[in-house]
Amino acid sequence: MNVPLSLWRQTGGVLTFLLTYLAVLNLTAFAVFAADKRAAAAGRRRTPEATLLGLAALGGGLGAVAAQRLLRHKTRKQPFASELGLILMGQGFLLAVFGVLAFRHGLVIP
Repeated sequence: MNVPLSLWRQTGGVLTFLLTYLAVLNLTAFAVFAADKRAAAAGRRRTPEATLLGLAALGGGLGAVAAQRLLRHKTRKQPFASELGLILMGQGFLLAVFGVLAFRHGLVIP
């Protein structure tokens, strides 16, 4: 029996959902950051910082940081930049914990 295929059948639905969720959320975070950057340049109403940080906290941290760096948006604004960095570090920690647990339960093949 092919072990990776077996594991995919066991966890595929959850993994597919999780990867799709994260992809959509990161793309959304990037798009909202870009829209906020355009609104700032045009002098229009802005997206609240709580919304931007909320998208990052829900799983869109990489998209938010990518937009921040690529668009040069909110890079110097404090405490926003620090809070976004803390969110990303927290997500990295959770990913590491998930990876260790998955390895221990045989969901990751060494």
